[in-house]
Amino acid sequence: MLNRRTLRIKAMQTIFAFRQSRQANYGIALEQIEEAFKPDLNSMEIQDPAALKVQGEEAIQLFQKNFRTEAFQSNTGSSDKINSVVTGAIRDYHLQNDKDFRYFKKNMVVEVDRIYDRYLSILQLLREFTQRAREDEKRDHKTLLNNPFLQALQENEQLDVLILRKNIRWDTQLTREWFKSIVRKDPEYAAYAADSGENEGHQEYTNHLVKDIIFKNEVIEKYLEEHDLNWAEDKPIVKSLTTKTVKAFNEGGALELQDISYNWEDDREFFQELFVETARVAEEYEELIAGKTQNWDIERIAITDRIALEMAIAEMINFPSIPVKVTINEYIELVKKYSTPKSKQFINGVLDVIAEELLHAGVIRKSGRGLIDNK
Repeated sequence: MLNRRTLRIKAMQTIFAFRQSRQANYGIALEQIEEAFKPDLNSMEIQDPAALKVQGEEAIQLFQKNFRTEAFQSNTGSSDKINSVVTGAIRDYHLQNDKDFRYFKKNMVVEVDRIYDRYLSILQLLREFTQRAREDEKRDHKTLLNNPFLQALQENEQLDVLILRKNIRWDTQLTREWFKSIVRKDPEYAAYAADSGENEGHQEYTNHLVKDIIFKNEVIEKYLEEHDLNWAEDKPIVKSLTTKTVKAFNEGGALELQDISYNWEDDREFFQELFVETARVAEEYEELIAGKTQNWDIERIAITDRIALEMAIAEMINFPSIPVKVTINEYIELVKKYSTPKSKQFINGVLDVIAEELLHAGVIRKSGRGLIDNK
């Protein structure tokens, strides 16, 4: 099941991708300027390559000085062409950034929804194995077909609706081959098929089928990795959702599909707002960070650390119900996993100082259960 830590990781990945796209847009803008001041070989007018080169260099310097200002209108260039090219490049740069921003904001939620689709796909794979067993007349699969969990899975109407709506399909030939070469040849299956079918035997084999076959078998794992770029990253969540489904059923409950989170509406709002606030004021936070990292070159700080600092500051300012210490601890844990060995101490030290300053200035105001404003 998704939790806020996982969402922070997803948000960080999205912010990283958005930052990469902005850098690419910056490079495209420079190329656009350079292209505008190249000699036109088709022109009937006399070209002066040296003069064009000087103008191009002036235009690039003017762009680099002012590109952060979206509404900038160049009027200080030495020619109308320079002013026009620079103004156009800045306009196009920000238009593309805005387009990318909207795309990433939307797509980050789509990607989380796809995690749930992967969970449903695994449940459907279990159904496919059951169906392949039913079709296999050469072997006795009565024990598997009488498995209470697999039976409940086959009969679950909610899963039917979701599978149909999301158009989740497995290739029949592929699942038939997997059932024949992986499931049926598994020593555990031979013992299970010969079992009398007591409930404990069903539960034990269901756990084995899920944990040791679907989520560990090299052939299935390779297929999932090749057909889903995010599988390695999302596998723990999908596995957790699947095993919880099995466990809840084995404990005597009816088969109930898991939710992606305890409150996806609130989590989605947190997820998107964290991205929006971090992306919107990244430059402002960079200045704040630079002021507290005198012994660090801001351009040489690991990109993951820089994003983590910006996200943490955005979270401390914009989410009054989350304690400052919780935020700091969450981003320490995040960089421990995804950044450099020294990142933990760096993040902890910088955020402690920044949080204290922002609390004192009243920029961070905490309120809610167990919290006191500005504490």
